[in-house]
Amino acid sequence: MSKLKTAYALNQKIVYPSQGVGKIVDIKEKAFKEQMLLYYVIYLEASDMTVMIPVERCDELGIRSIVDAKKAQETLDSLGDDFEPITNDWKLRYQMNLDLLKKGSVDDIATIVRCLYHRSKIKELPILERKLYDSAKKLLEDEISFALEKTAKEVESLIHTKLEPLGMQQAKPLSASQKDDDDDDEDEDVFDVNDDEDVDDDDDDEDED
Repeated sequence: MSKLKTAYALNQKIVYPSQGVGKIVDIKEKAFKEQMLLYYVIYLEASDMTVMIPVERCDELGIRSIVDAKKAQETLDSLGDDFEPITNDWKLRYQMNLDLLKKGSVDDIATIVRCLYHRSKIKELPILERKLYDSAKKLLEDEISFALEKTAKEVESLIHTKLEPLGMQQAKPLSASQKDDDDDDEDEDVFDVNDDEDVDDDDDDEDED
């Protein structure tokens, strides 16, 4: 193995944005285009998958250490904070939250969960947003459970407890006229993208007469 010093150690838990919490099970060299590169071998428990990531690309991919218990608790508590209402345009909302997911900090992930949870209390989320919410929530549960040494079920309950009181206070059903004006009513079938793709603004007017 190369003597190059690595940022992360064997058996260390890390976060791979959009993939979840992983464990470094090996650090080894492998030939790539006639040169030897150092790789982290990372096991992702949530997907039961092992990936090899070049050490030199970790920063570019947003790989980071799991937050400590103090930060995890602060993030958990922040789910109950007051928040600014977000746009009714689901395409714009989706892109904003997708960008946060790619950044991958624990606070960014918590922001997605809080935003989409409260939006779902007002109106059912479009399919793409629901998938984004589920992914962000799973990432948040995994990281906080490792940081606080609690089970995923315990953390899921804690997250719901933090979200629900504020949701009950602020999430009010839309009136009939508000529903008519809500851009979420657009047919999402004409806007089919993968979770890791950007929203194309050219599609915004497709459903308008």
